[in-house]
Amino acid sequence: MRRLHQIHVSLFSELCGAFRVTPLQYSLLSLLRARDGADQTTLALAVALDRTTTTGALKRLQARGLVERSPSPADRRAQHCRLTPEGCALLLRMEGAARQAHALTLAPLSPAEQATLIHLMKKVTAAHGQRRDAGDGMV
Repeated sequence: MRRLHQIHVSLFSELCGAFRVTPLQYSLLSLLRARDGADQTTLALAVALDRTTTTGALKRLQARGLVERSPSPADRRAQHCRLTPEGCALLLRMEGAARQAHALTLAPLSPAEQATLIHLMKKVTAAHGQRRDAGDGMV
C-alpha cells in the first residue's frame, strides 16, 4: 500500500506540479468546495490527519490566497475555512490533471479490477474509520 501511495503521489506531482498544490492540499481544497466551507477540526477528520498537519496545510493555502480562515461564528475558538475565488479558480484549472493522475494510477487494471480495488479500499477504510491518527511509525 505504501508503494501504491508513492506511485500515486509521483503521478500527481508530475501532472499537478505546476499548480504547486500537494495531494493533501488538493483534498482540502476539494472538501472546502464540496462543503462550502468547514472548520479545521472537521477538515482534519475528513482527511484523517491530525489537526496540526491540517492547520499547517491550511495556513500555506491561506498564504497563497486560496483559502480564507476566520473565527467560527458558532465557536470563536474554532477556525472556519472557505475557498477564495482564487482557490476555486485554481481547483477548476487543476481538476483535469488531478483526475488524470488518479486514472493513471489505476490504468494497469481493467475497469472491473478498478471497481473491485476501489470497493475493497472503501471497505477497509470504513472498517478502520475510527482511526484518525497519522500512524504509530510501525511498518
